[in-house]
Amino acid sequence: MPTTSRRPSMLDVAARAGVSYQTVSRVLNEPAIVRPETRDRVLEAIVALGYARNRAARALKTTRSALVGVLSDGSSLFGPAETTAAIERAAREAGYSTLLTTVAPGEPHAQVASDLVGSGVDGIIVVAGHDGMTPVAEVAARTTPVLSVSSGPLDATGVEVVGVDQASGARAVITHLADQGMRRIVHVPGPVDWFDARARRRGTEETLAEVGADGEFTDPGDWSARSGYRIGTKLAARALPDAIFAANDLMAIGILRALGERGIEVPRDVALVGFDDIEGATYSTPSLTSVAQPFAQLGRAAMHRLLARLEDGAGAENGTADLSADSSAALAPELVVRESSLRPL
Repeated sequence: MPTTSRRPSMLDVAARAGVSYQTVSRVLNEPAIVRPETRDRVLEAIVALGYARNRAARALKTTRSALVGVLSDGSSLFGPAETTAAIERAAREAGYSTLLTTVAPGEPHAQVASDLVGSGVDGIIVVAGHDGMTPVAEVAARTTPVLSVSSGPLDATGVEVVGVDQASGARAVITHLADQGMRRIVHVPGPVDWFDARARRRGTEETLAEVGADGEFTDPGDWSARSGYRIGTKLAARALPDAIFAANDLMAIGILRALGERGIEVPRDVALVGFDDIEGATYSTPSLTSVAQPFAQLGRAAMHRLLARLEDGAGAENGTADLSADSSAALAPELVVRESSLRPL
């Protein structure tokens, strides 16, 4: 008869690492209190043995599943995709696993949220890029601790928000352009139903007024290089501004192509700035000035705030915690200046 190999246990990990069972437990549950050299030894033993935690047993013992739900719209756009990946990494660092659920347009929000809650998650993080995600967050928050990663705020009761200060990124762009004497600036906004697009436009409008520059706004793009190319073609057929600020890098790259095809050089004839600092921004010709978002820090902040809600009793049987405690936190992005916005001397 074939034999079935036994799954390694915490006792096996302890024996291999030369530590106690309690030390292994602390490494798994409270790693920060364990000395680094001991923690590394235990982690090496876990990897070598292929040890995996028994989620069901832990749930029975602690009433926690160590599972966090992540709700998104499944977007492959840079910002939402990087945000989702950062949350997953931060969850692993905190000893949690993630269960990703996507919400397609037109899907019943209540059913999607109910299915995720019913899977036994301790809490839910909603990656809310646009207005369509607000009802999902609100439904989930009725029974489970929910945190939203967004540049909102969301009009959803009981949902705390953590995000990147998109408006401050736009302010940094306009200030940078104005400091170089550029006074005629065109902003190419993103879709009107996206929180990031609205925040970036708001920051642009406010700063244009503060620096006394003449601002103009094109029709919204859809975040794609194709829409940037279409808008860039229109801009190339008229009197050029001093600078163009696109609401994301893909649209900026489309604009760059449209201008180049018509013999307009960036930055000699017009400066160009994007937002998001995708990898291709460094390697475009010229390299693209952009705004980098702290995605790793954002993922950790989201997990930290959600876990704080769990520890505060947000997961009690009656649903969410005291709604008067709702708040928001915004992280600062960073302007990365490259060739596309620097006028030749």
